[in-house]
Amino acid sequence: MNIVKGFNGAIGNTPLIKLSTLSELSQCNILVKAEFMNPGGSVKDRAAFSLIQQAEKSGLLKPGGTVVEGTAGNTGIGLAHICNARGYKCVIVIPETQSQEKLDSLKLLGAEVIAVPAVPFKNPENYVHIAKKIADETKNAIWANQFDNTANRDAHFNTTGPEIWQQTDGAINGFICATGTGGTLAGIGRYLKQQNPDTCIALADPTGSVLAQWVLNGELKLTGDGSITEGIGNGRVTANLQGTEIDTAVTIDDQITVDMVYHLLNHEGLLVGASSGLNVAAAVWLAGQLGPGNTIVTLLTDHGSRYQSRLFNPEWLATKNLIIPAKASFFKLD
Repeated sequence: MNIVKGFNGAIGNTPLIKLSTLSELSQCNILVKAEFMNPGGSVKDRAAFSLIQQAEKSGLLKPGGTVVEGTAGNTGIGLAHICNARGYKCVIVIPETQSQEKLDSLKLLGAEVIAVPAVPFKNPENYVHIAKKIADETKNAIWANQFDNTANRDAHFNTTGPEIWQQTDGAINGFICATGTGGTLAGIGRYLKQQNPDTCIALADPTGSVLAQWVLNGELKLTGDGSITEGIGNGRVTANLQGTEIDTAVTIDDQITVDMVYHLLNHEGLLVGASSGLNVAAAVWLAGQLGPGNTIVTLLTDHGSRYQSRLFNPEWLATKNLIIPAKASFFKLD
């Protein structure tokens, strides 16, 4: 019998999907790993399990303990699921700019949710610093520290990277995705480079982040203003990302991201969030850089239902000077 054990056993082994329209357009194989099919609904289930597992093995997290984390939502949702399954309390500190759907999901899962103003990392009131402070002041508690705890990166080196390698039979020429904590790109990139140093590893960035310029020019320099994407982009290089070999990078603006989200919905039947749209747009870009006949892999990080009130709301998009493309339109990346 093919049976997995509990919530944790259902994490990973997600399918790799070929996008027919975009593969035809680019003359490459554009493949997406369906991470929204993890049991908690996002790629962050992998990191959440690894962070808790490491804390348990090290003895820092004891029975009946509390897991505290600062998160844009998806890692928190994964942590809340796992805490319920393993008997821990969960406290999530989240920027109040995140979607209502994420806040509601966290509360439904029984997490204590503390929404705080969105301020830069250097500000002591940043959600990450507040989470650490709460953990330090709470008995039998740990701070998961997804940004600088390399158990995050290890999750993807040990699971996501090998899955992609096996699913493509090693015939992968490029991997690209956006990064917030850095764990996903770093873990997958390191594994793929270990298997074949010629695999192109690329970083995709939203506007308002410094990471693309850091890859391209070694400078922590902002590209454009902020973005409607949630949980990706950064103003610093995290411990998870440090030391990772990244070959190139691209910045994708919000309208292209929105165009791709709706293209995936209308022409591929996939309802995904903005970070997934950005990832796929970046994969099409990378296909153009590498040329016809190559195989490019990226991630569909979470489900679009988490952004129904924003990404799929024309009135909200209009407040950001964004439009929903015509349903019959076919995606183009200039």
